[in-house]
Amino acid sequence: MNENLFASFMVPITLGIPITTLIIMFPTMLFPTPNRLINNRMITIQQWLTKLTSKQLMVTHNPKGQTWSLMLISLFLFIASTNLLGMLPHSFTPTAQLSMNLGMAIPLWAGTVFIGFRNKTKMSLAHLLPLGTPTFLIPMLVMIETISLFIQPLALAVRLTANITAGHLLLHLIGSATLALMSINLFTALITFIILTLLVILEFAVALIQAYVFTLLVSLYLQDNT
Repeated sequence: MNENLFASFMVPITLGIPITTLIIMFPTMLFPTPNRLINNRMITIQQWLTKLTSKQLMVTHNPKGQTWSLMLISLFLFIASTNLLGMLPHSFTPTAQLSMNLGMAIPLWAGTVFIGFRNKTKMSLAHLLPLGTPTFLIPMLVMIETISLFIQPLALAVRLTANITAGHLLLHLIGSATLALMSINLFTALITFIILTLLVILEFAVALIQAYVFTLLVSLYLQDNT
């Protein structure tokens, strides 16, 4: 019970060298490129899920927005596989690091905003001032809308970080409690183990849902600017 709760979120170091880059690159090995005329079941399921997700994300986009489909699907697969790998025992979850999530959110958000100001300058500027605003409120509302615009990438990163971190901490606490209760009361330990099992299943779902939510919000930002 004296184990550090945040030990699993520390950057792993081997021989004094951080191996975060290798961990981030590892999920790409889980999606092999098909080189056969007839694919196996695993690749077929991957392709079906990819097409289904792509259809859900890009159905409301115009042709300009649909050019981002490959990037958005790659983003979803990367975040989902990274979150799921973090569920393995004694593993490291890169998406629990706010710095990494900001590194994904800021460039994607900046790209959508840049496209909006380049293609629809007037409409993008009009979003900073709601229609029918009284004259004396214009400076304040422009400032508020500008701040809310710049908060979008921070909200993206914090949402993903908070959900992944909270789930892992909860699993750690309940797992530690289960081990401690085994020597005190087996019935109570059994109940906490059942709760732990249900939370593990829920955390697998959260890993996929958070990947989809992150990608969906980027898609919505893109839709507003194309």
